[in-house]
Amino acid sequence: MEQRLKVKIILGSTRQGRFSEKPGRWIHEEAKKRGEFDAELLDLRDYEMPFFDEPVSPSYKEKPYEHEAVVRWTAKIAEADAFIIIAPEYNHGYPGVLKNALDYAYQEWNNKPVAFVSYGSALGARSVEQLREVAVELQMAPIRNAIHMPYDVIVAAGKGVSEEELFAPYANGASGLLDQLAWWAKALKAARGA
Repeated sequence: MEQRLKVKIILGSTRQGRFSEKPGRWIHEEAKKRGEFDAELLDLRDYEMPFFDEPVSPSYKEKPYEHEAVVRWTAKIAEADAFIIIAPEYNHGYPGVLKNALDYAYQEWNNKPVAFVSYGSALGARSVEQLREVAVELQMAPIRNAIHMPYDVIVAAGKGVSEEELFAPYANGASGLLDQLAWWAKALKAARGA
């Protein structure tokens, strides 16, 4: 039997009243429905890392950083085969807390695929475009398929629309995203093991 792929779903916001928990839970459930994934939500609120100020870049470090939250964070990233980042768009970009989390690791991200679920202004597309550039620099493989949600979804959630109803229009998109993520995760896992 083939070993299941470990996919980490990262909530890219820590702000009060954030929306990212909702699409995070939804894509987590969609991934869990599939036999090839062992899916886990990673909430940046659980990893209170200081702003990156280490003397050595993650790409050159020879020993792990010592901050307790950073140690836990990089261990979770290291064990993953693939990632889905829940990417809100703030002021034409993505949140600083997410950039900080990305910056604390390097080898742990290398040669693994990443997908994006975004929301906000311009459907979160500007956030995802910037994250794709960062992912390439981290030697990740950003997959083509992404899910982009308009600000209207956030408004509807605030008015009490059920999560089932909110995310029903994105079911086909989720299926395509997860298909691509699984293909890339299998291929890159095999390549990393060779």
